[in-house]
Amino acid sequence: MNASLAPGLYIVATPIGNLGDLSPRASQILLNADIVAVEDSRVTAGLFRHLGAKGRMTPYHDHNADAVRPGLVARMGQEVVALVSDAGTPLISDPGFKLVRDARAAGHAVTTVPGPCAAIAALTLAGLPTDRFLFVGFLPSKQQARAEAIAEVAGIRATLILYESGPRLGACLAALAEGLGDREAAVAREITKKFEECVTGSLSQLADRYAEAPPRGEIVVIVAPPGEAAPATAEDGEAALLEALTRLPAAKAAGEVAKKLGLDRKTLYARAIALKN
Repeated sequence: MNASLAPGLYIVATPIGNLGDLSPRASQILLNADIVAVEDSRVTAGLFRHLGAKGRMTPYHDHNADAVRPGLVARMGQEVVALVSDAGTPLISDPGFKLVRDARAAGHAVTTVPGPCAAIAALTLAGLPTDRFLFVGFLPSKQQARAEAIAEVAGIRATLILYESGPRLGACLAALAEGLGDREAAVAREITKKFEECVTGSLSQLADRYAEAPPRGEIVVIVAPPGEAAPATAEDGEAALLEALTRLPAAKAAGEVAKKLGLDRKTLYARAIALKN
């Protein structure tokens, strides 16, 4: 067991490009861990070269996680086990959450060492609303499944954050424009690196830009929330009131519809009484 750190699981965020973003605390834990669970040892080996050390690594990824996880959890009782992804914060679009879940179930301490995250970094670059946002991850590659996934989030009043690969970017942006409308958006890539860029515009403009010239590497797409919904009409109120009256008394039905649609409660209540009679 490492004398300077308590045993358990340490979730360690690593740089998404610029190695200078590795925190001193993250460096200390990686250098002193008994074992570091990594997505790709070739990638994390470069980080250890930056630290001037040879890390004690073991692979932990989608293809071997179920087989490797029990052994890692067993070691946490006496050893320091660190978890890293290839870049950024572990557990974001990777299988790490199961390791955290099982570590907690076994009674081991779980410590997070926060740091870089491509999703949050791109959100800060985009210049779009940040008060409420939803991380969508990667959309499905097949056209129908992708359209269904977009439809699920179309009405959510929040900025959307998606991950995408360069070759699929143009098709992804075109599908977003079709499913969400031509909202404002941003495409961020090479974040924290020399050629970092964040291109903004409407979804259709960005789709045209990248249709024939897909960028390299992994991409973060940020999409603005939907515009303000049109005010509810009297017809909207009538329809909602009729539905509510099938399950609620007049007063509660009027209150529910008033809150949902922003209409006058007294008017709705009078109408509800008339409909009841």
